Amino acid sequence: MTYEGLKKALEVFGLGERATLRQIKKRHRELVKAHHPDQAEVQNPETMIRINAAHEILMSYCENYRFSFSEEEFLEQFPEERIKRQFGWDPVWSGEKES
Repeated sequence: MTYEGLKKALEVFGLGERATLRQIKKRHRELVKAHHPDQAEVQNPETMIRINAAHEILMSYCENYRFSFSEEEFLEQFPEERIKRQFGWDPVWSGEKES
């Protein structure tokens, strides 16, 4: 797998640089449903080949991805926690009333 191949797979799926596994699977189902030869109005076997190849690349990448459990990555994935840490002391942001 190359980075260019990964980018092309993302383009086939219409995904950006960040996507969840759930989003990848959902998009695959949508594309297959829309382009499957038994369902599509315009049948183009090349489209299904591209979709399946892109799916294989994306799933291979996800299976080999090493997850980061660092605090920095956690705060990137859950920005509300970052905001709470940054402004939690402030009664306006925390929702708590001053005593």
